[in-house]
Amino acid sequence: MKIFTRHTGTIAILDKNNVDTDAIIPKQFMQSLERTGYGRFIFDEWRYLDRGNLNSLQKNRKPNPLFELNDPRYQGATVLLTRKNFGCGSSREHAVWGLHEYGFKVIIAEGFADIFYNNCIKNGLLPIILQTKTIDKLINAVKYNTTSTSLKIDLKLQVITIKKYQIKFFLPSSHKKKLLTGADDITETLEHRKEISKFENVRRTSYPWLYQQEKL
Repeated sequence: MKIFTRHTGTIAILDKNNVDTDAIIPKQFMQSLERTGYGRFIFDEWRYLDRGNLNSLQKNRKPNPLFELNDPRYQGATVLLTRKNFGCGSSREHAVWGLHEYGFKVIIAEGFADIFYNNCIKNGLLPIILQTKTIDKLINAVKYNTTSTSLKIDLKLQVITIKKYQIKFFLPSSHKKKLLTGADDITETLEHRKEISKFENVRRTSYPWLYQQEKL
């Protein structure tokens, strides 16, 4: 997993509550266990007027002009600004893989579904939770700007800077450590290899019959 320390990027607005994972990555595109190949299908049923499939070419599709991410101001956006309960529904990790591959590095919302939130952390996608009134101000600042709007995020300081304003955000220390170091669950487990080895040795002595297969 890549290390996340600071990020500067353009904001895209998705002014919706309860965006579920089936909307993020529709089920017909989930035909692989690979982590790549999902970015082009993100929000597919909202982004396009025609129904897509795995063989659809984006250049031949009909974009929905009313969908937020098709707004020219949001092209190339790396920060997604949305509402409450983002990532609800099924626990498909493909949704996070797709958002990351599409180009998003940060998602700012009023709240996230728990499994989706944890999947973000595991895949190096920073989820930030802000109060409703702060989200309202950010959305208005971006929505009524005639050009694209960017912001800066410093994970070490846990600060968002947009124009001359700074917004503090909270992130559990364990999640912050994962993103700052690029550690995944396996890396964190291996940090305790000595304790694990000690436990296994004690267990072999106490319950030798469990390990008889190793001698065969």
